[in-house]
Amino acid sequence: MSLKGKLRFVGASDTGRVREHNEDTIAHDADIGLLVLADGMGGYNAGEVASGIAVKTIVNLVREHVAREDLSVPDPGSGLSRPNIILRDAISRANKIIYQTARTQPNCEGMGTTVVAALFFDNRITIAHVGDSRLYRQRAQKLEQVTMDHSLLQELVDRGFYSAEEAQRAGNKNYVTRALGVEPSVEVEIQEIPVSKGEYFILCSDGLSDMVEDEDIHLTINTFGANLDTVAKHLIQLANDNGGRDNVSVVMAQVVESFPARTRIFDRILGWFG
Repeated sequence: MSLKGKLRFVGASDTGRVREHNEDTIAHDADIGLLVLADGMGGYNAGEVASGIAVKTIVNLVREHVAREDLSVPDPGSGLSRPNIILRDAISRANKIIYQTARTQPNCEGMGTTVVAALFFDNRITIAHVGDSRLYRQRAQKLEQVTMDHSLLQELVDRGFYSAEEAQRAGNKNYVTRALGVEPSVEVEIQEIPVSKGEYFILCSDGLSDMVEDEDIHLTINTFGANLDTVAKHLIQLANDNGGRDNVSVVMAQVVESFPARTRIFDRILGWFG
């Protein structure tokens, strides 16, 4: 079942004002309802390699599974939905490839990447992330951060050493506690939530979240929400106007219509009358 016409997708990425090259990689596939963003790290150009491997691997594996599986059938062993398992396994596979590449290619030693991915299916969204790349949702005029960073700063917030407001102003934001390619295996955080018509979902690298206040993200969507391209470009411009200290990337989705899943039995019955 194609989701074209049900969702609007857009993505934009920029090197920023300080970095010499862009180590972020983004992708979106409106047909299967997939968004992916990765923020690479490592030696010269190695971060770009890591994020590129992550995004390419995830996109290819998710496309393969969506093409051949019935996503409406939960996994009998774990009880998880098929979109949850597909995203989790695709990210785990990407981790293994990046880890092996870093160990066997001298110019890639020490590379890694954060990742956040989202897969829409049956009026729901599955969200998977590793690191501090984020996903926000805006609905009913309220912006909320859906993912929690895997970072030292977030751990300090969780333990009460910082308030959320103090964390926004802190200088040690970029120490991630989880990333792809660092260890042979990685824990992928997965969640699944219902979605409704009119909602916006924003995936971003820390080049946006570190440079632009949540309130300004909210205001930008309210002002330019009728045109996703304009929203994405304006958010990147805001990050650069505020210093652009890092690569900045944004991938966005707007729910235009509901997209309930049709079971294969229902599709077969429809085929009898086609």
